[in-house]
Amino acid sequence: MKTTYVRHGIALAVGLMAATLSFAQPASAPAGGMNHGAHASGGGSEQLHQHMMRGMQDMQGMKPSGDTDKDFATMMRMHHQHAVEMARVELQHGKSAELKAMSRKMIKDQQKEIAQLDKWLASRK
Repeated sequence: MKTTYVRHGIALAVGLMAATLSFAQPASAPAGGMNHGAHASGGGSEQLHQHMMRGMQDMQGMKPSGDTDKDFATMMRMHHQHAVEMARVELQHGKSAELKAMSRKMIKDQQKEIAQLDKWLASRK
């Protein structure tokens, strides 16, 4: 039961992030905030969306082990890895110096946490 709550909590967080990204786009056309040009060009916005969707699919596809600690660590590792990938997209395509600085810090911090999660998971095998 707790595992289900953890999975749904993480999926909800990722979903809220996706909703925030979609509403952050300027609504200059009848299609709301969708920037169809980014979809066609495979630009940064599309890459962010792809990483977010892959992250959600990865977490939803994970079979619960029955061990809340293990499932939490596994899902957080996936979540952090996709966050690193999204931060790299910001560095490549973003224009804001502030967000680029945040992205660099996120990459460093998330990679450290990924290593900690990997170490914890390896010790439980």
